[in-house]
Amino acid sequence: MKLATVILAAGKGKRMKDPNKSKVMYELLGKPIIEYVVELAMKIDSDKVVIIVGHQKQSVIDFINKRFANELDKIKFAHQDEQLGTGHAIMQTSEELDNFNGDVLILSGDVPLLRYDTLEKFISFHFDNHFKASLLSAFFDNPFGYGRIIRDVNGKFTGIKEEKDADTKEKKIKEINSGIYLVKSKDLFNALKTLRTDNAQGEYYLTDIFKFFKNNNSNIGAVPVENNIEIEGINTVEQLQEMEKRV
Repeated sequence: MKLATVILAAGKGKRMKDPNKSKVMYELLGKPIIEYVVELAMKIDSDKVVIIVGHQKQSVIDFINKRFANELDKIKFAHQDEQLGTGHAIMQTSEELDNFNGDVLILSGDVPLLRYDTLEKFISFHFDNHFKASLLSAFFDNPFGYGRIIRDVNGKFTGIKEEKDADTKEKKIKEINSGIYLVKSKDLFNALKTLRTDNAQGEYYLTDIFKFFKNNNSNIGAVPVENNIEIEGINTVEQLQEMEKRV
C-alpha cells in the first residue's frame, strides 16, 4: 500500500482578520496549526506529503522547511495562487501525483486535532471495503454551513450536497462531510477532470468527485468520527480561542 497525503493550506482565512498572516500559521497551544497536520501525515508513514500553499505561502514554506528539515525528501509544495475552490486546489498537485500509484489522503491544514487512531481506522475502513473513495463524516446537532452526507434507503453513502445547494429536506440531515478523504490516485485525477463550476459558489468543489464515482457505479464509503472536535476546522480567532479551552 502506497499512501500520499495532500494538505490543503492555501486559503486566505478572511475571517481571521489578518491579511498578512496565513490561516494555518495561527498557533494552537504554541504550535502553528499546520504543524499538527504535517506531524500526523508523517506519523501514518505517508510515502509523500504534498502541501498546497497559496495565501502568504512563503511563511508556510519557510516554517515547514525549518520544522521538518529531516523529512524534506518526502515533502513537496503545490501552489494555488488563484483561489477557485478545493477541487482546483487538488488539481495543482497533478505534477507531484499524476504518476503516483497508490491512494491519496486529503487533509485540511486548519483541522489540527485529528487523531492518529481515527486516521488508522479510517484507512482500514477504506481498504477493507475496497472503496474507490471514502470520507470521514460527523453528526452535528447544528450542521449549518457543512456539506450534508446523502445516503440511500439502505444507508449506503451516495453523495454530498453543499449547504448552499441543498434543499429544505437535505438541510435537515445532521451527518456532515469533514473534508477528509481517501481516494485512489488514478481515479482521483480522472474525477477531477469532470469538475464544473455551475454551483452557488462558482468554484470547483472537491466534493463533486463523488458524483463521478456514483455515475460510474464505483463503491464509495463514509464513516463518522467518534469525537467531533477532531474534524473541526479553525475559521475565526474566536474558534481558535474556543478550541484552546477544549483541548
